[in-house]
Formats: sequence, structure tokens, C-alpha cells
Amino acid sequence: MEIDLLSAYLTLKTGGTILYPTDTIWGIGCDAINEQAIEKIYQVKNRTDKKGMLVLLDRMERLQEYVTFVPEAAWHLMEEADRPLTLIYPGARNLPPNLLGDDGSIGIRITNDHFCQKLIHRLGHPLVSTSANISTSPPPQIFNDISAEIIGSVDYVVRWRQEEDTPGEASRIIRLHQDGTYTVIRE
Repeated sequence: MEIDLLSAYLTLKTGGTILYPTDTIWGIGCDAINEQAIEKIYQVKNRTDKKGMLVLLDRMERLQEYVTFVPEAAWHLMEEADRPLTLIYPGARNLPPNLLGDDGSIGIRITNDHFCQKLIHRLGHPLVSTSANISTSPPPQIFNDISAEIIGSVDYVVRWRQEEDTPGEASRIIRLHQDGTYTVIRE
């Protein structure tokens, strides 16, 4: 894992994209503060709509670096989560505009994956995480489901966990609102 961590880190620091395992499904990622690297991911996915992508953080304490307000409901939802949870926060900050939703929101998941936590900590920034598929294709459940086109389009492919055959499951997604309420987007 250490060689993968170093190689992924060096790729991210130089503006590259990676294909990597997460606590849900395999993802395509880059340094979340690098606008040009984010643009590369849109190209890899053949995504023209530029809808926002989510980012991974290594710990909850870093949330306030990237959102203007963390509603009390967010803390409660994270504490009660029994599986990976992506929360969409209004009022993103310190992130490039091409990463955000049209309304200025950002999806953030606090990852439980050890590899991702170590990589984010070393990088010092959030990590973009979007499913490892072309936009019109279904997301891969295991590494072997990832298309050769995707594998060939990124700058580095993490070897860690490629042999796993237990299907991954996408995270639950909840949109938080300024008034403290929330809406479930994906159960």
C-alpha cells in the first residue's frame, strides 16, 4: 500500500488523475483544489454537463475549511450513519467553481477507508471522488468492472484492493438546507 500511496500522492501533486478504491466503489480522483485536474476528470468521464462532484475528507474536523456553515443536522446524521454517507452542504468555500453545484453547494463524504484517509492527510486537501465510469454507463461494482477506456484515461491506477470481488455500494446522499432540514437524494 505504501508504494501506491506515494505514487498516487505524487500524481495528485503534479495535477494528475488517479483511479482508486474508496469506502464505497472505485473512483476517479484528483486534488480537489486543482481546477485543471478537475477539468481532466470531466473529460475522462465524457461529462459535459459540469454538474458538481463530491470530495472526500479524512476527518470531520476539516469540514469547516470547505463549507461556510455546518448545520447541526450534519453532525447528527454523521454520528448515526451505519454506511458511507455523502452530505451536500450549501455554501462551499476554498474550492474551485468547476467542482461545485450550480447553487454553490458541495458534496462531502468523510471517508472510512484507510488508504483514502492516509492519501488525503498526505495531500493536505480534499480528494475528488466520482464513480469510475463514463457518464452514461453504470458505475463499476468491483475493479474488474472498470472499462479499459477509463483505466487508460487516468494518470495512475492504484493497485491496492484490485483483487477484491465483493461488490461496492454507492453512498447514501442527503442534501442539507440552511434552515436545518434535509432531503434524502439517494437512499
